Amino acid sequence: MIQHFNFKPMFENTQLPGWYVSFFYKQQRYEAEYAKDGTIRFLQNAPEDEQKVKDMVHELMLFHVYD
Repeated sequence: MIQHFNFKPMFENTQLPGWYVSFFYKQQRYEAEYAKDGTIRFLQNAPEDEQKVKDMVHELMLFHVYD
């Protein structure tokens, strides 16, 4: 389960899509870039179950940004 999920725009012009996301997963902090096409690039090490985490991040972004 992802905890303490945060996101902020990459660009000052908030009309441009792209976000920095950060969260805790299994007591480890992760930071990633979330591109306008839904691509997620982890800025440090990716979690072992990377695809599962990406799916959870997509759900959270759909709920918080696109809803």
